[in-house]
Amino acid sequence: MSAPADLEVWFLTGSQSLYGDTVLRQVFEQSAVIAGELDRGAEIPVRIVHKPVLTTASAIRDQCIAATASPHCVGVILWMHTFSPAKAWIAGLEALDKPVLHFHTQANLSLPWHDIDMGFMNLNQAAHGDREFGYIETRLRIRRKTVVGHCSDSSTRRRIGMWVHAALGWNESRNLRLARFGDNMRDVAVTEGDKVEAQIRLGLSVNTYGVNDLVALVDGVGESAIDPLIDEYAASYTLAPELAVGGGRHDSLRYAARIEVALRAFLTDGGFGAFTSNFEDLGGLRQLPGLAVQRLMADGYGFAGEGDWKTAALVRLLKVMGGDEPGGTSFMEDYTYHLGPGEPKILGAHMLEVCPTIADGRPSCEIHPLGIGGREDPVRLVFTAAIGPGFVVGMLDMGERFRLVANDVQLVAPDEPLPNLPVARAVWQPAPSLATSAEAWLTAGGPHHTALTTQVDFETLTDFATIADIELLHIDNDTKINDFIKEVRWNQVYYRLAQPL
Repeated sequence: MSAPADLEVWFLTGSQSLYGDTVLRQVFEQSAVIAGELDRGAEIPVRIVHKPVLTTASAIRDQCIAATASPHCVGVILWMHTFSPAKAWIAGLEALDKPVLHFHTQANLSLPWHDIDMGFMNLNQAAHGDREFGYIETRLRIRRKTVVGHCSDSSTRRRIGMWVHAALGWNESRNLRLARFGDNMRDVAVTEGDKVEAQIRLGLSVNTYGVNDLVALVDGVGESAIDPLIDEYAASYTLAPELAVGGGRHDSLRYAARIEVALRAFLTDGGFGAFTSNFEDLGGLRQLPGLAVQRLMADGYGFAGEGDWKTAALVRLLKVMGGDEPGGTSFMEDYTYHLGPGEPKILGAHMLEVCPTIADGRPSCEIHPLGIGGREDPVRLVFTAAIGPGFVVGMLDMGERFRLVANDVQLVAPDEPLPNLPVARAVWQPAPSLATSAEAWLTAGGPHHTALTTQVDFETLTDFATIADIELLHIDNDTKINDFIKEVRWNQVYYRLAQPL
């Protein structure tokens, strides 16, 4: 899903007036070149907007207030081209409420050794100008990402692009509306959470709607709205013969299409970017929504089952952060283990709702009994996830804070065919091993529902956690369980002490 065309990142350059108009014109021209190079870079998904050079405290504050107020600005890149006395930035930085990236760079890639004079030195002072600025950022406890490098370097642009993807996720988080159809699955702990605190800290607006509000829309869908979807299903998936036109279960496919039309209308009209369902609360629905949920996720909506609003929001944010990058993102659940022979691995799935953006090839559209929920057999897409690297991440409510737990994984093919498992599924080897990863995940209190992504780079998730000021625990190839336990304990102390009185 592409970033909206009206979103942008502002490029702010610091200097001071004592250099004179000639030097300041050069500062402006050179910073414009750098901003333009970033703007043209394919690694960065939104426009980079170059702003005038800032030399006074009042101008800096005005620009920071403007960035905070702008609905189009998702973040600011800050660079001190020359020496910009950092006390001038205090009021501006305190007024700024957008993600910050400190770009430590300079106009020239190489030094013109034989031509360097004091004029050159006065103009190209970022090496210590940015150090002055870094001090005041640290003194003010400004959460930011620092990138060091030249704009001509693709790896530098890539790191800036990762931060922009994270800033887009934060912008989405601050505006996300999530609809819960029914409440949480009864007696389940980890899917609960403080929705008021989530709105205060993350901006999420989470509210519950009666399932029968949706049922009324489903019952009102006309046949003319269903027919185009039936054609789309046949064109996009391998339809089971009984679901095809003239098949004995074709009516079930039409009802699944009816759910999709109604659900899409409900979400669109309400401005929702994510939603949940609960198989214990289906009201007058004849099927647990399966096909509709999978297709809506493929279009960018966040989803989780059993009322798990935190995971639904997380799926949506990762999809926004993923943008047009290759791969996909899906609601997922660690279901069962293969402990041997061979490399231990995890089989992940859910009842029906796994997103086809992670599919390897063309999904099959099938109908099978579910054995849970007490409704008609639901229609669903069946596939196996494509192989490759990714990570699973879960969000949990620790009471005084939210925590993200992420585990690097390698998606692999199943050891053998799965002819009797009629759901979408993924198989992966967790880093550093199943035993260590599972022990670490359980130590962290990680949830059983996760978001699986092969689309978002882990650095982007790290940038998002920094922007959101949310705890992130990472399980990777370097994880050692004793060190991980210590990190969990240290974090507990840090976040407890960091809480306001």
